[in-house]
Amino acid sequence: MIDVSNLTKSYGPVEALKEVTFHVAPGEIVGLLGPNGAGKTTCIKILTGYLHPDSGSVKINGLDVLTHTRQVQALIGYLPESAPLYPELSVQSYLKMIAELRQIPESEQVACISEAVYATGLADHLTRPIGQLSKGYRQRVGLAQAIVHRPKLLILDEPTIGLDPTQVIEIRRLIRRLAAHSTVLFSTHILSEVEMLCDRVIILMNGRIRADARLAELASTSNAILVLKEAPAGVEQALRSLNGVRAVERLTTDEGYPTFRVLGPKGKADGGDLCPAIYELARREGWSVREIRRDVRTLEAVFNELATTA
Repeated sequence: MIDVSNLTKSYGPVEALKEVTFHVAPGEIVGLLGPNGAGKTTCIKILTGYLHPDSGSVKINGLDVLTHTRQVQALIGYLPESAPLYPELSVQSYLKMIAELRQIPESEQVACISEAVYATGLADHLTRPIGQLSKGYRQRVGLAQAIVHRPKLLILDEPTIGLDPTQVIEIRRLIRRLAAHSTVLFSTHILSEVEMLCDRVIILMNGRIRADARLAELASTSNAILVLKEAPAGVEQALRSLNGVRAVERLTTDEGYPTFRVLGPKGKADGGDLCPAIYELARREGWSVREIRRDVRTLEAVFNELATTA
């Protein structure tokens, strides 16, 4: 659905994007994650045809954005960070205007608007002026305008920014429902948004892609956690002697049991499971084991690791 190759964009001396390349398959929900100023909005503006890159190419559903801009924009539902709303219009009037701007045939407008209204939970607010709605419902109106033409691709820029926790949960549920019919790419700097909504994340920092993987792949490590009832002398030295072990860290836990993180080969999430070797060592040495498990990184840990090595 999305093919981005070597995308570069500068604003004077500032490089917003530096040879960015990624692909999004039909039906995926992909989070474009990064701190403020990472280049997420610039990337989205180029994808939607509102901004031209300095170099590189972008294709949406096989169409080049630069040469087939109007055709590409017809395939996209776009919710920018500040939704393009008219506070004096009622919800119904606004969506009717959007349907006409999207050149939806008159005979199909009622069905398209109804689908968008019910998908976003706006049925009880059709006659209310947009300016009288809460921020959460205004965001719903922004989403409704993005899907009224039944787009193949839905692009959302910070869709939950400024919303209270209840509104954030509602918008998340809505995005999941919309993903049943559209490919979804949304940008955010909120880690929990990606964890709650996505199977895959693209992490952008300083204009460059630092990671592009499924969440399960990012979380996976070659490290192991060992929890003992008590720690005999020489435990750490014995663990370090195992093949493939890079280091051993003593951890502090609330339970108070001796806990160790056994580090496998650096940078190799698929570098093998150390748990069987640790189990055999513990059995041979007669250690009293409470738990042996493979270590898992949080998205926050991955993000912080990338940020400190940027």
